[in-house]
Amino acid sequence: MTDREHSASSPAVPHIVQLDNVCFQWPRSTQPVLDIDTFSIQRGERVFLKGPSGSGKTTLLSLIAAVLTPNTGTIDVDGVSLSTIQGGQRDQFRVDRIGLVFQQFNLLPFLSVHENVQLPCRFSKHRRKRALEQTQSLKEETDRLLHAMHLPATQLYDRAVTDLSVGQQQRVAVARALIGRPPLIIADEPTSALDSDSRQAFLKLLFTEVEAAGSTLLFVSHDASLASAFDKNINLTEINKAITEDQLRELSQ
Repeated sequence: MTDREHSASSPAVPHIVQLDNVCFQWPRSTQPVLDIDTFSIQRGERVFLKGPSGSGKTTLLSLIAAVLTPNTGTIDVDGVSLSTIQGGQRDQFRVDRIGLVFQQFNLLPFLSVHENVQLPCRFSKHRRKRALEQTQSLKEETDRLLHAMHLPATQLYDRAVTDLSVGQQQRVAVARALIGRPPLIIADEPTSALDSDSRQAFLKLLFTEVEAAGSTLLFVSHDASLASAFDKNINLTEINKAITEDQLRELSQ
């Protein structure tokens, strides 16, 4: 995707995510995993997506992040129709526009803390440019994000991520997702390893930084106790027509 295409493909549309008539089925499967008439997220919203394991949450995230392609239907993300980009363009789109917080964090063990945080800027000149708009260097922006995540930047900067606690690794993963202020942040079960008090504190930190970045947040969890903190709550089992009543009873057990 060229600079011109990158800037021209992000009109000020009200929805940063829009799915219409999307159906996805794995090869050799007898039935679809997802069958959604419509799903949308407005710019700037904090959206909580819940659903039991097996309801299609990860598949939906993979479609929005341009990792998977639907069998039918259209997906628009940040003003780009994902059907119009292919191959390496999809990878570049993802690193340019989306900050991902994985359930297992996916930090690279052979990189230091600061190298992990700065990783998106190595692959996206757009993320790098945005990261440097308000700071003098990537180090300065990395320090700011680590401090914002209540991590001692000077002590951890060159440490291996494998030396960190689970909670510290989680916050490093969030700093990596936030660097360069991507328009959309997707967090997949990021609090699953935390106790109740730690979850609430983490959520407050995440909200503060997402708002400061002007990003939209799609937060996925099975923990319904967190839902009240969000602008919008969506139960995937209510919008995914691929889930039968028998499957819903099984998933709810």
